[in-house]
Amino acid sequence: MAVSADRVYEFGEWRLDPAEHLLLRNGSTVPLGPKLFDTLLVLVENAGHLVTKEEFMRRVWADSFVEDLALTQNISQLRKVLGDGEEPVIETVPKRGYRLVTPVTPRERTQSAKPAVLGEHPKVTGRLPLRRVMYLIAGALVIAALIVANRRPQSLHASSFVQITNDGRAKQGPIVSDGIRLYFGEGAVNHLTLAQASVTGGEVTALPIPMQAPNILDIAPNRSELFVGSSGPETSASDSPGYTGSTPPLWIFSLPGGALRRAGQTAADAATWSPDGREMAFVDGTAVYRARSDGSDAKQLASLPGTGSWLRWSPDGSHLRLTVFDKTTGQSSLWEVLLPAKGAQRLLATWNQRGSECCGNWTPNGKYFVFQATHEGKTEIWALAPGKEQPVQLTSGQMHSLAPFVNPTGEKLYLIGEQLRGELSRYDHKAGQFLPYLSGISAEFVDFSKDGQWVAYVTFPEQTLWRSRIDGSERLQLTSSPVRAAAPQWSPDGKRITFFDVAPGKPWKILLMPSDGGTPEPLLNESRNEMDPSWSPDGNSIAFSYFPIFERTGEQLGIFIVNLNSRSVVKLPGSDKLWAARWSPDGRYMVARSTQPLGLRLYDFRSQAWSRIANNIYVGAVNWSSDARYLHFLRRGSDPAILRIRVPDGEIEQIADLKGVRQTGFRGGFWMGLTPDDSLLILQDVGTEEIYSLDLTTQ
Repeated sequence: MAVSADRVYEFGEWRLDPAEHLLLRNGSTVPLGPKLFDTLLVLVENAGHLVTKEEFMRRVWADSFVEDLALTQNISQLRKVLGDGEEPVIETVPKRGYRLVTPVTPRERTQSAKPAVLGEHPKVTGRLPLRRVMYLIAGALVIAALIVANRRPQSLHASSFVQITNDGRAKQGPIVSDGIRLYFGEGAVNHLTLAQASVTGGEVTALPIPMQAPNILDIAPNRSELFVGSSGPETSASDSPGYTGSTPPLWIFSLPGGALRRAGQTAADAATWSPDGREMAFVDGTAVYRARSDGSDAKQLASLPGTGSWLRWSPDGSHLRLTVFDKTTGQSSLWEVLLPAKGAQRLLATWNQRGSECCGNWTPNGKYFVFQATHEGKTEIWALAPGKEQPVQLTSGQMHSLAPFVNPTGEKLYLIGEQLRGELSRYDHKAGQFLPYLSGISAEFVDFSKDGQWVAYVTFPEQTLWRSRIDGSERLQLTSSPVRAAAPQWSPDGKRITFFDVAPGKPWKILLMPSDGGTPEPLLNESRNEMDPSWSPDGNSIAFSYFPIFERTGEQLGIFIVNLNSRSVVKLPGSDKLWAARWSPDGRYMVARSTQPLGLRLYDFRSQAWSRIANNIYVGAVNWSSDARYLHFLRRGSDPAILRIRVPDGEIEQIADLKGVRQTGFRGGFWMGLTPDDSLLILQDVGTEEIYSLDLTTQ
């Protein structure tokens, strides 16, 4: 970048000398890197005027190709250097560029004093002793070696896996720590609790928190309080797809086992404290807010292209980072909000285009941001340094590595190590327990043909669709990557199987597959998320729902019926705010889950009217008995069980207690099915999810 050598610039206590590449504050040198200096010079030379992003790229990065993130990071660093506080020095012009708003005075360079030249020595006479010359040479070599060592890029490394927990229960992030104990979620999504364990390992104990399905959001800077949210029924099923209620309230829990209180009137999907504990930031749906620590005086900072989670404030207080979930593609990515400027931008936009990034945390010194990234089905932990465009991989192994957290001293990395595996199990009423079924294969979404001779299922975790005879013979794989199958159902004539494809990176689509194999065809040619197909008993129609993942608007919710001959779609009257329908085997009823109020709704095709059943119950998967007299369903929450409701009078009885039963499967273990004789089926969790620690070093 060419500079003007005949003038200097003064603004306030600052003096910028382009010729000497020097920034002075009250006469003291303030070191700046080359690109950072050039960015400041462009602003100073155009003080009071807008400098577009294109102009910065032309002036500062003319010899290279970089993303807008490099400019954003330079501006962020300059704001810190210049003390950009309540009265901003650098103004952001949204989507355009930046403007230096402080007055600048250009002055001609003075020639009265010739600046000293680094490395110039006074003339001397005579010769130096040889020993002194050798000492000087040796000293110069040492200094040169130190300079080279200091310039060598350092990166973060993780080593020495140590298992911290060993209780066999599923673990849920985030993990946080007060330096003595680790705090985390435990159990399946159907019935989640909060737990604690020593940072050095040992017994896992429950946190006495009076909430159903609580989840940790962050730990306070003083390490004595937790931000806690909830996905349980007390928040009106906020984790249910298509949830149309309000955002769940934000709670504060005192450690190690004290009081639980509301964080003012704040409702949040994610929350974090500022480094000094005086403020909070939180996410409500697709909006990021900044507020006082009691939740008051909230101001919106940014709008997001999806639902935000895992919000974290940088240790220096200059910006926020979070995970954003894209409901259209089913993928997540990392985003950043610079403070005090408004607006959010994506990190690593071109780095992992076919995968997902999630769940980041800062190292205590703010030098690295550690996160998990999934690519081609494998999840590992990575670290991103400030100003870097490529992260460094920290883990590599057979397990998936999830939910990274760096301890308060920065010496340990904690994560969840996961090996997914399930065992298909049938409930034995006489024994009162679940026992292996179909040789205990790792499969879910099991469905039987109407004649009871064939079975279709989806392997876990591969999500591949198979079919075979009931005895396991004539086994045939029906789908392969990139298709990821869920919820197959046999057609009444046994010739086709319908399911929906949940492959990441594209909308979920309902497909029709010949039961003897072939190419699946889409049910509809639309770009919306479709889910849970259910055949009419005559085989002429399929009921389904659109699936606005994590979206809090009911516009798409409802039960829709497709005529397979015309492919026309009609919405079942009165089905607003309903989803996941199941047609009764006799064709008289349609049952669907309700978001408001909680429970089930039953549609009678004879009377063409809806009725409420299983009121105020946190309902999971639903299945009809073979004679259409009963509905079996999962009750979620703190008292998980499988219940049976008699149709149409609504009498309910418990069939199986699920307390202590480990479940797994698609989206955390929601599935429950029935055999042809109406025996209960679930996928038990026989995999591994434990917390591990690693040593962190920089090399």
